Amino acid sequence: MPTVSALEDLLVREDDVTYGVAERLSPLVRRVVANNPGPYTLYGTATFVVGARDRLAVIDPGPLIPEHVDRLLEAAAGATISHILVTHTHLDHSPAAALLKERAAAPVYGFGPHAGGAGSGLDDAGADTVFAPDRVMRDGDTVAGDGWTLQAVHTPGHTSNHLCFRLPEEGTLFSGDHVMGWSSTVISPPDGDLTAYLASLDRLLAGGDQLLRPTHGRAITDPARFLNALKAHRLRRCDGVLASLRARPRPIPEIVAENYVGLDPVLFGAACRSVYATLLHLQAEGSVRAEGVDEEATWHPA
Repeated sequence: MPTVSALEDLLVREDDVTYGVAERLSPLVRRVVANNPGPYTLYGTATFVVGARDRLAVIDPGPLIPEHVDRLLEAAAGATISHILVTHTHLDHSPAAALLKERAAAPVYGFGPHAGGAGSGLDDAGADTVFAPDRVMRDGDTVAGDGWTLQAVHTPGHTSNHLCFRLPEEGTLFSGDHVMGWSSTVISPPDGDLTAYLASLDRLLAGGDQLLRPTHGRAITDPARFLNALKAHRLRRCDGVLASLRARPRPIPEIVAENYVGLDPVLFGAACRSVYATLLHLQAEGSVRAEGVDEEATWHPA
């Protein structure tokens, strides 16, 4: 059985980016990075412009930064933006879709509005709750332009409405936040779901893509190796959480303190959300039980 690479050995942080410049990545793909760096976005949101001739698609127009929309329109100068595609409804991905639609007169495509529930903490805080696509895309649906095709791949887990987009002409998958090049993904219940996330990783492994282009971080040139490492990382987190509870029952903050040694304090809340997702996954498997309510519970091995 082949050894699975450690995820930490595969994650890469870009040295630097230039904001607002349409960087040519391939014959069909350019990237424009929005100036919204942060602990969850790295250097910012990468918006991809797909197409080489008249009809272009824009994937993840990004946060509501008018200057970023200006740069996207400049990148499309001499051509027509015919499709605006959104991977999911977080504030660093979808809000600029409405402004770009207004200025480019192009329809917006996505799986649907945000489905997070009240009281979902980080998920609500980072959610674009007003997003509504003009055209709904379901798993397997396609759109096309001059020399390109984009196929929707439904990958729930990070959010329930997360889509990746496959570009078969270049063997490429735009992976949104489902797979990032520099970090693992925050899974924040109730809309985030670890069981769904793991199943979606398996779907991507079966897809045979040659290249992944995340919205945050560099391209992933060996998708199978990376996806297997990402899945193994999540399963090791499950094992670590179980080991903590078998030592003694604990609330979520204590589980995080034991399993995320050296964690940047600014990421503590996100780690709590991901541990909560892990516990719900283990609870569904029958491995743990909760004493108390939701995030305030003390967790026990079953």
